[in-house]
Amino acid sequence: MRLTPRALCSAAQAAWRENFPLCGRDVARWFPGHMAKGLKKMQSSLKLVDCIIEVHDARIPLSGRNPLFQETLGLKPHLLVLNKMDLADLTEQQIIPMVTELIGRSHRYHRKEVSERPLMFLLDTPGVLAPRIESVETGLKLALCGTVLDHLVGEETMADYLLYTLNKHQRFGYVQHYGLGSACDNVERVLKSVAVKLGKTQKVKVLTGTGNVNIIQPNYPAAARDFLQTFRRGLLGSVMLDLDVLRGHPPAETLP
Repeated sequence: MRLTPRALCSAAQAAWRENFPLCGRDVARWFPGHMAKGLKKMQSSLKLVDCIIEVHDARIPLSGRNPLFQETLGLKPHLLVLNKMDLADLTEQQIIPMVTELIGRSHRYHRKEVSERPLMFLLDTPGVLAPRIESVETGLKLALCGTVLDHLVGEETMADYLLYTLNKHQRFGYVQHYGLGSACDNVERVLKSVAVKLGKTQKVKVLTGTGNVNIIQPNYPAAARDFLQTFRRGLLGSVMLDLDVLRGHPPAETLP
């Protein structure tokens, strides 16, 4: 996105946070309990499968990978697709021809050719996380992409980490989307602006010396929820959450 000259100047001069506070986050409870069941089901289905397509979210190509995938299944994927949203577009032009070629030259699967103009069957499996999240920051990335349930992590915490990441990599799409005056590194101020912009407010009773008074306050959880959903729908532009890892910087707060 293009910021106005004033906002661009402010963003360039802003002192963004150099790190995100990660202490005290309980990562162990973030892991969904159905993953082991999913892996067992995948193992039992292998005898029906001639070719595996491993699909990843392009926003977290490293954090989203399960290092035990190949070891658990005992079979390497033939194909790797880096964006699950592109799968439908790629299927006819690239995936089907490549799968046909891979199966056709495989010495293991010559029991019947699998394709008729081409006739193929797709066996979809659930997404499977690694049984252990290696770091708090990795857990936050997974949560931002909807892999971990929002309420387990906290929507406001996730919104703060998203804001931190966007500013750190100079992805200021949120400024234009919400009509903010400039980029900002304070999540409370950003969520307040989002809440006011969207009309997400709530009445709160405040005890004073003369009795209870109703005041209108921004609905911060609702604003955080909208911020997260806007990111997930791609309305803030292309955002690579694993950019630091790809540049050789390990995730912060690696767990023992």
